Amino acid sequence: MAGHNKWSKIKRQKAVTDARRSKVWARITRDIMVAAREGSGDPSMNARLALCLDKAKSANMPKYNIERAIKRGTGEIQGADYVEMTYEGYGPHGIAIFVEALTDNTNRTVADVRHLFGKHGAGLGQNGSVAFQFDRKGIFAIPAEGVDEDELFLLAADAGAEDVARDGDEFEVSAPVESFGAVQTALEGAEIKVEEAGLQRIATTTTKLGAEEAQSVMKLIDLLEELQDVQAVYSTLEMDDATIQALS
Repeated sequence: MAGHNKWSKIKRQKAVTDARRSKVWARITRDIMVAAREGSGDPSMNARLALCLDKAKSANMPKYNIERAIKRGTGEIQGADYVEMTYEGYGPHGIAIFVEALTDNTNRTVADVRHLFGKHGAGLGQNGSVAFQFDRKGIFAIPAEGVDEDELFLLAADAGAEDVARDGDEFEVSAPVESFGAVQTALEGAEIKVEEAGLQRIATTTTKLGAEEAQSVMKLIDLLEELQDVQAVYSTLEMDDATIQALS
């Protein structure tokens, strides 16, 4: 998990300075629409939507855009109908890769993903080909400053969390998917600042590669993340300090 934590932190820091704000907003808009469609337009009754709205605010997304995305999701106004899709395969050096997407054109998305896999000597597989190598968890990243670890653990555990681990200047709280909303509510009620929260796929086993080999894997992952329909990409690549330093 430590490598996962460190790489997530680097990705967040990179996102803060990401000039491609329009793409960030487009991803969040799709997330909001699907969350509102699957639940409701009321964030107090829809934990997934509440999370999306937090991301929208962090990305300085205009209130009008947010409200419009909610209304498109609930059907109050017309818009594209997005569906959630996942794609699985093996990247360079046998690293398992899991791709999550939201798309209004599944033919376009699978063609784009397949093209990148093939271009980088990777293979796109069938559903289930690598999913068993990942656990889906609710993950909360919390700045450690001013937070008592024991108190955080008790609060999170009472709400259904599985673990609280410290990594440098952050705590990471992990929870089963079904407990995500309860843990989020508990943290908010205790006024604990959450740097990032979301449902992620955590590799159950990882593979360590040399810096050069890891770079070829990350090149494919970066290009997949650039696709307009892709929301997140996960892999079994082990991200230790040396590898992260080389890639950074």
